[in-house]
Amino acid sequence: MKEIFVLAEHRMGELRDITFEMLTKGRELAEEMGSSLVAVLLGHNVDGFAEELADWANKVMLIDDERLEKFNAEAYQRVLSPIIRERKPSLSLIAHSGFGMDLAPSLAAELGIPLVTDCIDLRLEEGKLVAFREMYGGKLNAKVSFTEAEQYMATVRQATFPIEKGEPFGGEVISIPSPLTEEIKYRRFVEYVEAAVGEVDITQADVIVAVGRGIKEQENMKLVEELAEALGGVLAGSRPVIDAGWLPPDRQVGQSGKTVKPRLYIAVGISGASQHIAGMRGSDIIVAINKDPDAPIFTVAHYGIVDDLFKVVPALIERLKG
Repeated sequence: MKEIFVLAEHRMGELRDITFEMLTKGRELAEEMGSSLVAVLLGHNVDGFAEELADWANKVMLIDDERLEKFNAEAYQRVLSPIIRERKPSLSLIAHSGFGMDLAPSLAAELGIPLVTDCIDLRLEEGKLVAFREMYGGKLNAKVSFTEAEQYMATVRQATFPIEKGEPFGGEVISIPSPLTEEIKYRRFVEYVEAAVGEVDITQADVIVAVGRGIKEQENMKLVEELAEALGGVLAGSRPVIDAGWLPPDRQVGQSGKTVKPRLYIAVGISGASQHIAGMRGSDIIVAINKDPDAPIFTVAHYGIVDDLFKVVPALIERLKG
């Protein structure tokens, strides 16, 4: 049976969400293509990850080697290259993360496999795989056709696909001997430096109230702060608010800020530039408040309120506190 590979990404002792996002999409594609879904896990002492992934895939391919304990693109490539050559998966999915961007282009070039990067969707159309990616800062979605080949590779943008576990697979964990024969001395992991986080990490918030240029003045920020507090959420903003200095840079949502996936995202006075939408479109529920009925934010909102935020927000606060 044909296979679809999903490379599991883990960091600091945790499987990253993008792994489960790719497995969700991989499952959908595997069903359409009549393929087996395989989670590929590289690392050291990661049996716990393998057991967790077994519920998400038909098989978990585990390569345990102490030299794989920390990510090293060169080591990963030396391990993955012979496995992909031997098993010939129809499609290999890798996260479009710092790790994936370091690994995928070189791996695809070595194997001679067509690669599309930063995909926001992958579909089968008339039996052929096509990819979708954003262009011109998100102003345009492009449908990309792969060069005709036996195998394909794609990197997937984070927070693009929802995580849907579905019926557990109970997949088999298969241990494969590591093909690494020597230490890679010219390229090695030194340390992982976490980006500085302010007093609030908006990427971990369940509820976000985001504010845009519609708030007009810094003095009006208290209004949305009160709404966020009433909802038990955190306050974030679009780029104009950050550039004005009304919120710190670590509160910016968007392509040049942070990507968030809260359960509830309320966009207050945000028109919805493509760069902003790219950072929040994966939210479970999006509520937009804007007096312009043609504002782009309404194209992604689940609920929209077309009215003046200075009338709507106080009414919401009153109702929440009442």
